[in-house]
Amino acid sequence: MAGNGPRVGVLALQGDVREHLAVLTTLGADAQPVRRPEELAAVEGLVLPGGESSVIDKLARAFGLFDPIRQAITDGMPMYGTCAGLILLADRIDGAIAGQRTFGGIDARVTRNAFGSQTQSFETDLEVPALGSPPVHAVFIRAPAVVEWGPDAEPLASLPDGRVVAIEQGALLGTAFHPESTGETRFHERFLHRVRNRRGAGRVAP
Repeated sequence: MAGNGPRVGVLALQGDVREHLAVLTTLGADAQPVRRPEELAAVEGLVLPGGESSVIDKLARAFGLFDPIRQAITDGMPMYGTCAGLILLADRIDGAIAGQRTFGGIDARVTRNAFGSQTQSFETDLEVPALGSPPVHAVFIRAPAVVEWGPDAEPLASLPDGRVVAIEQGALLGTAFHPESTGETRFHERFLHRVRNRRGAGRVAP
C-alpha cells in the first residue's frame, strides 16, 4: 500500500524506529524514516520513538530538526510519541539533564525514569476507554509518567496510583509504554486517523 496511504515519518535519530515503521506500514501508511528537515517537510505526521530523550534532543538540534519539529507542532501536524517520545512532547520535565529541552506541545509535566531502571521494567493491562475493549497490554521500560497536566490535555490511561501513562492534546498523542513491541496497533491507528482528518481538511504536506 506504500504510496497510497498517509505519508508519515518516524524520527530516525535514535531508538526503536524499525518497529514503528513496521506497524505503520502494516496499517497502510506510507511510512518513512525522518532524519533531515526536508524529509520532515514531506510527511503529514510524525512518530517520536522510544530511546533516550536527552540523546534525541541533542541529535535533533545537531541535524537541524529541533526548530522544524517545533514549528510543525505549532502548525498542527499530528504526532505520536512513545516513552522518550512522550517526554519530548511534554512542555515540562522532572529529572532532565542539564540543558535538556523538549519539542513541547502537550501541557503536561513528565517525570523521566518514573519507575526506576531497566531492571524494574514491567508489564500490565490498562483500561483505555477511548480505545474500547480489550484492555491494552502495556510494556514499561525505563518509562516516564505524567504527573501534572493542564486543562487542554486529556489523560487516556493511568495506573492504580494515579500516574498518567497515556495522554493527548489536540493533534498530539503520547504513551509512556511501547505498543509497537506488543502487537497493539490502536494508538497508531488513532494517530493515523488524525493524519487522515487533517488531510481531509486540506492541510497536506507538500
